[in-house]
Amino acid sequence: QVQLVESGGDLVQPGGSLRLSCVTSGFTLDYYDIGWFRQVPGKEREVVACISGNDHSTDYAESVEGRFTISVDNAEKTVYLEMNSLKSDDTGVYFCAAGEEPRLCDGPYDYWGQGTQVTVSS
Repeated sequence: QVQLVESGGDLVQPGGSLRLSCVTSGFTLDYYDIGWFRQVPGKEREVVACISGNDHSTDYAESVEGRFTISVDNAEKTVYLEMNSLKSDDTGVYFCAAGEEPRLCDGPYDYWGQGTQVTVSS
């Protein structure tokens, strides 16, 4: 069965860095896209970054482009999100998700992890 497990969320000061991990299992990552999403109370879930498990092409939300880097290790079946120059608006629960169609951030995404909390605050 498909499973995605996020980890790495923490409390970080503004300007700091953090790396999130998404360990996948139950499917062949090479034929899926993986997306990172975040959600805060009272707001809709928003896409952060996406990557193709096949050719490793990427797409980013404008709010994080230049600060975040998404990458994938196909051998370890793990997707990473390196976050730099963090600011308070980056706070939220971060989810990774897998989709069979290679459409990057256009989705759709069918399988979701449980989320990991990222809090950026002084």
